[in-house]
Amino acid sequence: MMLVALSVGAAMAAGNDLPPAVDLRAEAEQSRLAGRPLIVIFSRPDCKYCELVKRDYLKPLEANPRYRGLVVRQVDQDSDAPLTDFRGEKTTQARFASAEKIKLVPVVAFYGANGKRLADPIIGARLPDFYQSYLEEAIEKSAATLGAH
Repeated sequence: MMLVALSVGAAMAAGNDLPPAVDLRAEAEQSRLAGRPLIVIFSRPDCKYCELVKRDYLKPLEANPRYRGLVVRQVDQDSDAPLTDFRGEKTTQARFASAEKIKLVPVVAFYGANGKRLADPIIGARLPDFYQSYLEEAIEKSAATLGAH
């Protein structure tokens, strides 16, 4: 069963999917060392707006030199995939999403060390003409908050 899940996960990652969150504490530390927030998109495989946000806004960040060192991870709202939360506790992606009070997806959240939210999350796909500016503003606000500590 686990091999099937890994194969399906690998096939999904070839599309618009971003790397899955595995150890949020370590991923937040990696982001902090780069002076960047950890960006987490909460999504579901059947969510067309999630696919749009990943494809049109989050994946292009990887190629943008302005955002070098930015760590973007994906949490599937319905997945039982194992996850280590910001406190180092074992959970699943679904339980973590529930603990973060994620009801509708997509939600793009910006975290610092210990799971501290650095900016308001972007909920939904919003207006396409403005989504990029919402994203950039949240990244800059998060980076400034990190720098203030």
